Amino acid sequence: MDVCVVGLGKLGLPLAVQIANAGHTVHGADIDQRAVDLVNAGIEPFPGEEELPTRLAEAVESGRLHASVDTSGAVAKSSVVVVLVPLIVDSDRQPVYRALDAATESIGAGLQPGTLVSYETTLPVGTTRNRFAARLSELSGLTVGEDLFVVHSPERVFTGRVFADLRRYPKLVGGVDPESTTKGVAFYEAVLDFDERPDLDRPNGVWALANVETAELTKLAETTYRSVNIGLANEFARYAEVAGIDVYDVITAANSQVFSHIHLPGASVGGHCIPVYPHFYMLNDQHAALPRFGVESNESMPAHLASLLDGRIQGGLHGKSVGVLGLAYRAGVKEDAFSGTFPLVESLRALGATVVVDDPMYTDDEISARGLIPMTEKTKLDALVLHTAHRQYDQFTSRDFPAVRAIADGRNWLDSDNWPGVDIAVIGRASGI
Repeated sequence: MDVCVVGLGKLGLPLAVQIANAGHTVHGADIDQRAVDLVNAGIEPFPGEEELPTRLAEAVESGRLHASVDTSGAVAKSSVVVVLVPLIVDSDRQPVYRALDAATESIGAGLQPGTLVSYETTLPVGTTRNRFAARLSELSGLTVGEDLFVVHSPERVFTGRVFADLRRYPKLVGGVDPESTTKGVAFYEAVLDFDERPDLDRPNGVWALANVETAELTKLAETTYRSVNIGLANEFARYAEVAGIDVYDVITAANSQVFSHIHLPGASVGGHCIPVYPHFYMLNDQHAALPRFGVESNESMPAHLASLLDGRIQGGLHGKSVGVLGLAYRAGVKEDAFSGTFPLVESLRALGATVVVDDPMYTDDEISARGLIPMTEKTKLDALVLHTAHRQYDQFTSRDFPAVRAIADGRNWLDSDNWPGVDIAVIGRASGI
């Protein structure tokens, strides 16, 4: 089987490699010539994806994976097209379809009769059918359900562990018509392997959903559910600070089923999932109250963390030097899309502080390029904020930051034994640690 994967980014490339290593021929397509050249050389274009270096080299050496900037040409060689082009969002986190529309135009120009097209990019409900399937049919002259088949199969993986997540989670497929769903299920069954999951209600594998809209909503429901839970945990955390209660003990206590799905509070959430996808859901359900609450609660946390620190340092933050530990939105991953560090820095500056940022995954130049000041001097900082729980921060002690007298720990990550004499405030824990 010849498969075209459009978009060789942090999700698309591992999937392309998975398909190639399952014995199929993959024609990768991307507009980034540098990424294409690296893939063809068997070199990962980005660091941090477990198993990717060896699996990519194997796929390229076997001749089963080749990349190109000619999307239409790659599509023309393929019976299946998988689309993992990012859906860009604007400053209000509303979708901007420019990149996906351009990819769809290129795909439509190369489609052959009988091709299956699977959109894996997370989309607002109705987008696959009304925007993309309709446009593909118009461009190619093919008829959906007869000689063109279109499905949505939402990606359900985390960067850094894509291959493990492809095995762990059921692959959901919903088509614009029953025949599209059938072909989509058959494709993914041919390219994926799955872990045994006795905890699931039915065997792990490829699950056919009722239609394409169901598949779209499933991903939005997953992420919006998490957003609401995180927002609720943040509400508990704010109350716990006032009431002198340890919210971490509350949420994790005694295997409580009540709290089994609630995420622990933190400095913020980031990435393209939790901060963005609830907005996609609310495009269709404008009366959604709980999702809106979750978004508002989560987006308020950076300012809350700054305020927490302001109240713990003598004289407040005005005129003080503050170091923020962590730019990445998630530990161990070099990604800063919608990272809470950006609004956190703004909030600290609004309180009169001079703010510098450290992250072991970024160079000083990369931090500067994002409009932030890199941390080059530790000894003169008055306070710290722990935003990202990188493992490297386990090693920091008061000896590394001799002038620091207060820390706001947004992840409940720091060991108080390493910080004698330092006031450490943890979100959801009024008395510090």
